[in-house]
Amino acid sequence: MHIPDGYIDLPLALLFGALAVVVLSVAAKRVNGEISDARAPLLGVVAASIFAAQMLDWPIPGGTSAHFVGGAFAAILLGPHLGALCVATVVTIQALVFGDGGLVVLGANVFNMAVVEVYVGYAIYRLLVPYGEFRAAFAAGWLGITAGALTAALQLGLSSAFQYQLLTTLSIMGVGHLALGLVEGAITASVYRYLARARPDLRPNAAPEVSA
Repeated sequence: MHIPDGYIDLPLALLFGALAVVVLSVAAKRVNGEISDARAPLLGVVAASIFAAQMLDWPIPGGTSAHFVGGAFAAILLGPHLGALCVATVVTIQALVFGDGGLVVLGANVFNMAVVEVYVGYAIYRLLVPYGEFRAAFAAGWLGITAGALTAALQLGLSSAFQYQLLTTLSIMGVGHLALGLVEGAITASVYRYLARARPDLRPNAAPEVSA
């Protein structure tokens, strides 16, 4: 999912980078002043967990790979706007410190993982949560990462490095992540179920504690 430099044509990289900046700017305004003392530690834990989990890759036929992104997981626990900022921070640190993904295409990578996966995953979760939180979390993780992969495939398929083979990139990335995305869905749902049982106060719809 982390695209290296040279794989996306510069105009596309700039376009998706600009889109990422716009969305994250709006997200930053929406969460301004909303991070309470109780939520701040959760933000750090979620960011650290996603950072560590993204280091594990599963190969996909065709020369690419899939890995846990955690966009839907962050959105469910933190809300979509704070979740997007959380994942964007992780992706940026990985690129700057570990060289995981290119710097020129950093905006495109952020758009795919911190914008598309987070907001699509959260929308699916909210749509399906009346039918069960566990099922909703699973579908959010599964289809969220697939949506992010399709956006990456679109960028690659419209670039000269892949000879504009859009259908090829969409099929490889789409089918591969649709299958391996089941792993992301299972992890998202399992961790969410554990947290819901161990710390029900962290659930998105949990009522805030009232101090005496």
